[in-house]
Amino acid sequence: MTSKKILMLAAENDMLPGAKVGGVGDVIRDLPSALVKEGCEVSVILPSYGFLARLPGLLEIAKLELHFSGFPQQLTLYKLEETVDGVENYIIHSELFAPHGEQVYCNDPDWRPFASDATKFAFYCQAVAQSLLKGLLPLPDVVHLHDWHTAFFLVLREYNEIYRDLKAIPCVYTIHNLAMQGVRPFKNDDSALETWYPDLSYDGVVLADPTFPECFNPMRAAILLADKVNTVSPGYAQEIQQRSQHELGIYGGEGLENELQTRAQAGELFGILNGCVYDRKNSIKKPGKAELVDLAHLCLQQWAGQQRQLLSAHWIADYALDELKRSRKTRFTVTSVGRITDQKALLLQHSLANGKRVLEQVLENLGDKGLFILLGSGDEKLENFFTRCSGRYRNFIFLNGYSDALSKLIYHYGDLFLMPSSFEPCGISQMLAMRAGQPCLVNAVGGLRDTVEHGETGFVFSGENLDTQAQALVDGLQEAKNLWESQPESWSGIRHRAAQKRFSWKVAAKTYLEKMY
Repeated sequence: MTSKKILMLAAENDMLPGAKVGGVGDVIRDLPSALVKEGCEVSVILPSYGFLARLPGLLEIAKLELHFSGFPQQLTLYKLEETVDGVENYIIHSELFAPHGEQVYCNDPDWRPFASDATKFAFYCQAVAQSLLKGLLPLPDVVHLHDWHTAFFLVLREYNEIYRDLKAIPCVYTIHNLAMQGVRPFKNDDSALETWYPDLSYDGVVLADPTFPECFNPMRAAILLADKVNTVSPGYAQEIQQRSQHELGIYGGEGLENELQTRAQAGELFGILNGCVYDRKNSIKKPGKAELVDLAHLCLQQWAGQQRQLLSAHWIADYALDELKRSRKTRFTVTSVGRITDQKALLLQHSLANGKRVLEQVLENLGDKGLFILLGSGDEKLENFFTRCSGRYRNFIFLNGYSDALSKLIYHYGDLFLMPSSFEPCGISQMLAMRAGQPCLVNAVGGLRDTVEHGETGFVFSGENLDTQAQALVDGLQEAKNLWESQPESWSGIRHRAAQKRFSWKVAAKTYLEKMY
């Protein structure tokens, strides 16, 4: 057992209700608990986003004042009275943490990307730095920073004389998604580095974006300034050292490959695979069709109630669910759960040599003996594409929203989970599907190739460009369907091995202690 005091900064934390949006929230829920079991003392601090300041059981630690964007700002530091799995949780509150309503992330227009969030997280990082200097937070042995939202802490530590004493504390940095870098101007904007920190004496060569040198890149700054850097799978750690070629469907360093190569050559870049939580009695029992349909109907009703007009996607799905409930067929059921973004769904809309989109060809190949259920929301253009397909193909049910309860049923209900991501730093959906006994068909990228073994626990496809990847996806799904139909014993073996596979947070925690802390 190793005793280390660790302070984690992140934008999300699924330990706290409403404070999760994506995979970062899962990691900040599970990794600290695993570290506590290894003998560490772990604290996590989040901005309040407004709503977290109303959590029951909060103790006020202190009020503090700091100058941000040239003005004095008042903040309140809270701590949850009870630990969660041995982890101390702190909340720092200010009205500036909810600039456009009480939400974790803001939706800024395309011409001002990250503007609201960058200001919010620049303020958060300064508030944490000030709290440490004043002794309001336990002095850690290591500060663990997650994604671009926390990079400002390193900038302040490096370039602001007030916070220079914090350089005595080692800082490590985890990349969860290199595609999101938080780039903002250096100056001449109310969301800019010199606006937030007018007294900063910085090195523009270190902080500048490689493509837009007049802009500050928080992700690049953190990669260069942290004591050590890691990402959330070994596969992704290798991929991001290569140049991205989006036109070929290859996602690598996103302009930061040179910096990442430098850290890797110095032995300061690691790939540490995320874990998954397993119950002692890990059930792989399939839910009944009626249970799935009834819950999906309820979700559709709730989603429809949040809008003034009924979306076509909800109306079509409602009809398709009624058809599914009446059907007595046993069908090969493909499922997918997740945010609908280019990262997750680019391949599904790619055109094949025959002119058909991948999703269209998949649905035609599934035919009457197959079914595809997709749960998710996100990009409007992709949602519209899925809605049009659901109207044309009776074997496609598009559930345009999200429900945690419904996702759990889908993980258990399907025969094959489809995850055709163009890049995937780690991925949790494939682990959850495998845990439920549903083999996966995945693209051989990032954490997907680290977790799914072709022919053993699932199916893996690959290709040197978008065209070959798209065709490989179609062929891989057909291969899986043929095996399910003609070799039930072999399929049962894959399903069993998928359910028995373990991705341990204990192993991840030990690796963080050994390589990062």
